[in-house]
Amino acid sequence: MANQGNISDQDKAMEHVKGLIRCFQDFPKPGISFKDICPILKDPCTLKTVTDVTSDHIRKNVGQIDAIIGLEARGFLFGPQIAMNLGIAFIPIRKSGKLPGPTIKVSYSKEYGEDVFEMQEDALKPGQKVVVFDDLIATGGTLVAACDLVKSAGCEVKQCIALLELEELNGKAKLSVPCHVLIKL
Repeated sequence: MANQGNISDQDKAMEHVKGLIRCFQDFPKPGISFKDICPILKDPCTLKTVTDVTSDHIRKNVGQIDAIIGLEARGFLFGPQIAMNLGIAFIPIRKSGKLPGPTIKVSYSKEYGEDVFEMQEDALKPGQKVVVFDDLIATGGTLVAACDLVKSAGCEVKQCIALLELEELNGKAKLSVPCHVLIKL
């Protein structure tokens, strides 16, 4: 019975989080409906709810991992706190040219062109297990690229987690690993 109460409490909390998300039409370019998560970040209790719910999900459903991988840029807003909650490393994946030292790279296609993700060459050791976190999954392209980059380092992606999912774009179908979403839009 206690679990049902906790699930209900989490569901209510995530409904509150969902209610804070704002949409801006035609930003940053015509035809895009930008999902603004800044109201979540302005409220420390709500931010803590998101990171705690995510951390609890990982503990209960993913098992032992070595790092949280966060994607530039909004994955950086949640990933470090999730990693701290779990007592593990946070590893950033950034756009090309933003990380010092030797990096490994992967190119990927976006709706409006090509892009490159990079990770520092020594960020992970072969065989490590990770969760990849991003704020939003739309077409799935950035999460697929991040998973490919992690795999090229000889590591295993146990799961991808996204705060938001644009369900109609079916981006999760492109992933070769499980993907957990906190809020479906």
